[in-house]
Amino acid sequence: MGENVSTVSTPATTNVTYLECNEISTGAILLADIIPTLLIKLTAPFFILHISYKIRVLVCVLFSLASFLVVSFSTGIWMSILGVVCASISGGLGETTYFGFSSYFEKNVISAYSSGTGGAGIFGALSYAGLTSAGLTPRSTLLVMTVVPVIMFISFFIVIKKPRQFYQKEYFIKYSEDTSTLLSESEDADDKRKGKLTMRDKLHLLKPLLKYMIPLCVVYIAEYFINQGLYELLYFNDIWLSEKEQYRWYQVDYQLGVFISRSSVNMLKINNLWMLPILQCVNVAILTAQVFLRFIPNIWIIFAIVLFEGLLGGAAFVNTFYKISEDIEAEFKEFSLSAATIADSFGITLAGAISIPTHNHICSLNLKM
Repeated sequence: MGENVSTVSTPATTNVTYLECNEISTGAILLADIIPTLLIKLTAPFFILHISYKIRVLVCVLFSLASFLVVSFSTGIWMSILGVVCASISGGLGETTYFGFSSYFEKNVISAYSSGTGGAGIFGALSYAGLTSAGLTPRSTLLVMTVVPVIMFISFFIVIKKPRQFYQKEYFIKYSEDTSTLLSESEDADDKRKGKLTMRDKLHLLKPLLKYMIPLCVVYIAEYFINQGLYELLYFNDIWLSEKEQYRWYQVDYQLGVFISRSSVNMLKINNLWMLPILQCVNVAILTAQVFLRFIPNIWIIFAIVLFEGLLGGAAFVNTFYKISEDIEAEFKEFSLSAATIADSFGITLAGAISIPTHNHICSLNLKM
């Protein structure tokens, strides 16, 4: 799992082992991954509606492709982090773009999109764990995965059938960019009906979104504290999986839970959004206690808790955006869905900032296994 900094040698007769830690917490990688996304989500809802969807999707595809290529040919940690930043830009811009795009379709598209993102998570984790376990090098695995941005391009530009309103909006954006004529009051009112909001309108719309965004943010703080601060500390010695393999399969297990719950909103709707962060905080307490006390005797119990963690995270995501799609008026829906994506990224950023010092402190304690 990288260079160990807290291994303590003990006499063989005592059979005592101590917790081993990575020199750099995975929380540091998380911050490189989420900060560009957060910056995009904080600013994009206020200007991105004036940019064509075709341009936005093309930028997402190019940054996604760059992320795979940069990381696969990386010669040092900073080049790898640059690749992570490229992936972050693609992900942040993509989420705000596709949630806004979903407003042109019926509300069940939210469920389909959430299910797809959940499937992408498990596909990514499982394909990397599977291909590397099968003998491919990390570089070869990443090069194989460059097929993903190619599929993104084909899906949007060739496969998806856009509704008539979409082409009207794209034409309006192009027309407004190509001319410098001022809109009359009647035209301005018509723009508002089409979803073109003033800065004041947008700031005013943020307040009613807080009841959706705050629970989602808390879920993601707890969730990514577990993922980036605790996963690598939850390994078991002398079992059928190595430390690295345990970490990878925790990720696969988590993504499986996310996929299941993100696909479930049409069968099970959760109206009490605060129930989800409370349960996720219980998971934090249990797994943190496991790091210190080692009271859970079997990795399968950890797998069950991690699966439940993923179920809660996916349920919070899909139910939050589904309720926004149901509750917000049609003319404000495109902005609201894009703006609400700030919540998960802000929560992930806080989780990364918390998990790094927590991870380092736990590693400094030389805990017995």
